[in-house]
Amino acid sequence: MSDSLARAPLQGEPAPGWTLERLTPPSRLFGANGLRTGRDGRIYVAQVAGSQVSAVDPDTGAVETISPMGGPIVGPDDLAFDDEGVLYATEITRGRVGARLPDGRYRVVCDEMPCANPITFHRGHLYAGECRPGGRILELDRAGGPPRVILEDVPMPNAFEVGPDGLLYFPVMAANQIWRVDPRGGRPEVVASELGVPDSVKFDADGYIVSTQVASGEVLRIDPRTGRKEVLARLQPGLDNCTFVGRRLFVSSITGAIVEILPRGEVRSVVPGGFQWPMGLAVDDAGTLLVADGGFVYELVPGRRPELVGMLFTPGFPGFTRGVTAGSSPGEWIVTTANGQVAAWRPAAREHRVLAEGFDRLMEVDRTAQGHLVFAEYGRGRVLALRGGAVETLAEDLAEPVGVAVADDGACYVTESARGRILRLDGGPARVVADELGQPEGLDWHGGRLYVVDVARRELLRIDPASGSVESLARQLPVGAPPGAQRVQLGAVGVLSGPMTCFTGLAVGGDGTVYLSADAEGSVLAVRPQPSPP
Repeated sequence: MSDSLARAPLQGEPAPGWTLERLTPPSRLFGANGLRTGRDGRIYVAQVAGSQVSAVDPDTGAVETISPMGGPIVGPDDLAFDDEGVLYATEITRGRVGARLPDGRYRVVCDEMPCANPITFHRGHLYAGECRPGGRILELDRAGGPPRVILEDVPMPNAFEVGPDGLLYFPVMAANQIWRVDPRGGRPEVVASELGVPDSVKFDADGYIVSTQVASGEVLRIDPRTGRKEVLARLQPGLDNCTFVGRRLFVSSITGAIVEILPRGEVRSVVPGGFQWPMGLAVDDAGTLLVADGGFVYELVPGRRPELVGMLFTPGFPGFTRGVTAGSSPGEWIVTTANGQVAAWRPAAREHRVLAEGFDRLMEVDRTAQGHLVFAEYGRGRVLALRGGAVETLAEDLAEPVGVAVADDGACYVTESARGRILRLDGGPARVVADELGQPEGLDWHGGRLYVVDVARRELLRIDPASGSVESLARQLPVGAPPGAQRVQLGAVGVLSGPMTCFTGLAVGGDGTVYLSADAEGSVLAVRPQPSPP
């Protein structure tokens, strides 16, 4: 997404009698993972969720898209430049390393690296690693020849760099340590232990390690000779990487934030964090909106800033979260995850309970008046119900079902996104209640009507299931993908997440407000009915 788009006014058009507003600002970056300083002094940012690479001015925060969403680089996690200005990117969900030449052409360097993540270039050598249990660290042939194995069976290595002594230093996340090894081969050596789950290693101008800690949110400075640690800053959990511009230190967060670490631990915001997608939405009886943003989940109360209530490194977090609905008791949410589970999650108690599992790309979930659950299984084309611990198939052979909604009479409705229609499921044959739509995804029921977001047409629709009449409530919405881009459905990330298939969510509050996941810009929108004149 370009910087101008992130700052642009909301362009959607509400229908007469409705208003449209942003509840959260648009995201400047769709996540911020690997960082690398370019020759031009800008910070180049890999964005897994956004499937793009951007360059950020460290002084002004201005953002320029270098490799756009829908381009040849898919799900980049880390970056490196060689001496000729070639940009190398690890594409973690594709298991490959790609190269973007200075003229914009792209080629694959290596396509046999499951969970390809860390990468660095040093004195003519390109090194990359696999962030997975039993991961490898390799030297890659930039011409595309077979790689050379430096080290095998490493428990989740992440962003690394060659130190002043010529050794390769790397965080080992599953061991909570930093190791080093001679790039020519040999046995690794532990440099530092008892950290906060390190996920990057860089070196400052004085030869000290600087490492971000994803679980604790600390930025550490470590003496590579003794392992002695110094805390440079304490930030929020979810840190991902770091880079230097001269002697200035910049740190990224998975949420898309980039900050500069100043002396005495002070922090200057360069790019604020935001939502990466977002996806599923749900409103509880108290009016709290839950926003599922994959590895991060937020509660949003109108008039307040979003509050992070769980993330991948929070105890009791159910995992990469996609669909949500309110649970049967206060403080409980029912979620679907990228690992194919339906779970009951209580953020305040930091606990979740798996209700059903073994599914392929679950999407939205809804709850009946009796407390039963209904959910869409995108991967196998089914709508399923969970009653008393038993899973029942309500419909099958559907073309990419996404949204589900339970009506007052107990009937279930589902959006069949690939066929552009909405079906009613009530025990007999499925019945079409709306057809010839573009790409319907998020769905909800309120006041005897269905509300659906049509991603292809960028419209919010209200449908009378009895008559089949369709009414447009808002048009030209920032949903799906940014203008001119193509939405990318990402695959799995090793043991951390199943396929990161995304969708545009929708939920209707008790007052008739329709909440939308404006995933094309990383915000949440509210479409409200205007009050009737007295």
